Amino acid sequence: MKILDRYIIVKYLSTFFTMLFLFIPIGILVDVSEKIDKFKEFDVPLEEIIDYYIDFVWYFGNTLYPLFVFLSVIWFTSKIASNSEVIAILSSGISFNRYLKPFMLGALIVAILAFFSGMFIVPEKNKSYNEFSYKYLKKNKKSRVTSKIYKQVDENDFVYVSSYNPTRELAYDFSYEHFEGNDLQFKISARNIRWIEDDSIYRLTDYFKRSFKNDAEFIESKKILDTVFSFKINELSSVNYMAETQNFFELNKFIQQEKESGSPLINNHLLVRHKRWSLPLSTFILTLLAVSTSSFKRREGMGVNLAFGIITAFTFVFFDKFFSVMVSKSGLNPFLGAWIPNFIFLFLAIYFLKYAKK
Repeated sequence: MKILDRYIIVKYLSTFFTMLFLFIPIGILVDVSEKIDKFKEFDVPLEEIIDYYIDFVWYFGNTLYPLFVFLSVIWFTSKIASNSEVIAILSSGISFNRYLKPFMLGALIVAILAFFSGMFIVPEKNKSYNEFSYKYLKKNKKSRVTSKIYKQVDENDFVYVSSYNPTRELAYDFSYEHFEGNDLQFKISARNIRWIEDDSIYRLTDYFKRSFKNDAEFIESKKILDTVFSFKINELSSVNYMAETQNFFELNKFIQQEKESGSPLINNHLLVRHKRWSLPLSTFILTLLAVSTSSFKRREGMGVNLAFGIITAFTFVFFDKFFSVMVSKSGLNPFLGAWIPNFIFLFLAIYFLKYAKK
């Protein structure tokens, strides 16, 4: 590795981590100022608050690190450009493509770290982060779908409930259907179904069962019936943020199960998986765009590059959030929801790269 490569890579990584460690405390202070009333209202233990902000660092860093990548590259590239270092590098006979190489190597290091943490570390942190949020900060917000739930719980078994109360472990207008091939073998209905933890059983109220055998119909009914089923009641409705808490291997298995059960949140889960691949790759795109737009000295100074960097970085975050909402609210394909921001900024990066080479 040449001196030039080491110089740029060290500049890239040191600026990125410096910016990351500078902004994270600011993010924590802003978050504390917004939530301190909630902490007092619910008398949250100090130990839980400390654990929450340890998780917050990972959540905050994983969400906004593309912004820090772009701003850090804009910053140090503009600085060496204002010192005429870029002019000296290119005037020495080094092509712009060769000049880009150490930037891409730096991006590769950051992308690998982001990929590994996003697949294995951040999901574990997200679990406790979200549990804390719904326990103390979002008490009146639903963390799961609780109405009109239709779910395949086994290869031949289907469950429907009109509403589900996860706190009481109680579901209303319960219906359970068992098929053999395309033939309905029996159907169980009940006004409600409740999980009895002490006895590890389900209690059905106004139980009614219709069975079919050899063109004959059999009917059974009881006011109260205690029984068992192969599913767990909390499996009726997945938590909204469940996919965010699964590591790489768990997530693939979880998505397959959700597909088979007909989960209404499947697009949200697929979006999470796609974004775990798209965000690390955005490191290369944003680095290319940042280098292409800030490698030359401007009469206006570094301020123009920094202003462009801030606007562009927040535009990327905006697009990322906007298309994520489109997936959950309007049925946009999860692949497009995760990758459209990258496609848009890749087009911009190629355009500015051609301009920079001239």
